[in-house]
Amino acid sequence: MTRVDLAVSAVEDLDSLIAALSLPADTRRRVRSCLGSLERFPRLGPELSGRWTGLRFLLGPWRWMLLVYHFDEDADRVVVVTIQDARSSAATTASSP
Repeated sequence: MTRVDLAVSAVEDLDSLIAALSLPADTRRRVRSCLGSLERFPRLGPELSGRWTGLRFLLGPWRWMLLVYHFDEDADRVVVVTIQDARSSAATTASSP
């Protein structure tokens, strides 16, 4: 099975979202649950383009939460690099190529 890790930046992003949006206490558990499918299907999320080429994303426990990750096939490892609010104009998928 593929190993799934969170970069420090993703943990910081999640902490910021939890604080700013007063997300529930079980938010981290919900995010872990969403990421569990990547252990078996590391290419599950759609690929991004433009400056985000090489990354993929999944929707988190809420439709507005983007879990952006990189799959390193040689190491059989997924690294979540950022967690963003898709409603923001600065979100990954809103960026121009």
